[in-house]
Amino acid sequence: MKLISFEFFSERKPRAGLLLGDAVLDLTPPGASDTIMAIAAGADALRMAAGAGDQSLVAVSAVRILAPLPNPPRIFCVGLNYRDHAIESKMEIPKVPTIFLKLPSAVIGPGDPVRIPAMTQQPDYEVELAIVIGKGGRDIAKENWREHVFGYTILNDVSARDVQLATSQWTLGKSFDTFSPIGPAIVTADEIPDPHVLDIRLSIDGELLQHSNTRELIFKAPELIAYLSSVTALVAGDIISTGTPAGVGLGRKPQRWLQPGETMTAEVEGLGQLVNPVVKA
Repeated sequence: MKLISFEFFSERKPRAGLLLGDAVLDLTPPGASDTIMAIAAGADALRMAAGAGDQSLVAVSAVRILAPLPNPPRIFCVGLNYRDHAIESKMEIPKVPTIFLKLPSAVIGPGDPVRIPAMTQQPDYEVELAIVIGKGGRDIAKENWREHVFGYTILNDVSARDVQLATSQWTLGKSFDTFSPIGPAIVTADEIPDPHVLDIRLSIDGELLQHSNTRELIFKAPELIAYLSSVTALVAGDIISTGTPAGVGLGRKPQRWLQPGETMTAEVEGLGQLVNPVVKA
C-alpha cells in the first residue's frame, strides 16, 4: 500500500489517503485526519479501509499530492553512512552512527520547488532511503526492528555545504526552508521485504549523478532503530533518513552545485520517483 497526504484544490487542507493506481482513497471520513494518525492505526487498519468500498475514491487529477508526512515529529538523519560517500567527503568512516536532525519546517512534497537562498553558494543534493516509524518504543532490540517500521519513502537531503561545514553542527545547514523533499508516498513495509537490497539513484536533468544500492549502508535499519531508541523513545511518524551514497556535488571534481532551472529526480527501488525543480529563493 502507498500512504499519501493530499489536498483538494478547492480546500487546501491536508488529508490522508491511499494511492490506488490513478485514484486516491480518502481516509479522512473514517477518522484518519492525517497520515500520522493513519500510521499509528497500523497497516492492518489501512487494509481494512482499502477493502471497505470505493465510495471515497477520487481521481489523482482532482487533488494535489503533498509530502506524505507534511509535519513529521522528527527527522533523524544519518551522516556518512555509505563508505564511498565518507571517502569522497574526506571524513573518517564512523564507528557509531553520525546523527543530526533536519527541521520538519524544511519538508516539501513531490513537484514542489527547492528554493536556493542567497545565504548559500554551495547547495547540494543527497538521495536517501527513509524509514518511517509505526510502532513507537524505547530501547528497541535489533532483532525486533521490523515490528516498529511502518514503511519507507524517499528523502532528498538538500544541503547548504558552506553553511553546514562552517561549524561542527550540521542541522541548520540542512534545514533551510524547502531543503527536505519527501515522497511521493510511504510504501508499507510488507511491500519491501528487505530494505537493504534496493537500487538508489539521483539524476539532474537526465544526468545520473548518484547510483548505488542500500546493501552498501554501514549502519542498517536494525542498528539505527536500536541506537536511536536507546537515546529517545521513537514515536509514530518519526523519520530515519539512512544516508546518501557517493556522487554528491561536494565530492565531485570540480564540485557541482545545484542551479536554478534544474530538476532533480531521486529514486529508490520500489518507492517510485521524487521529482523537484530548483529555483532561486
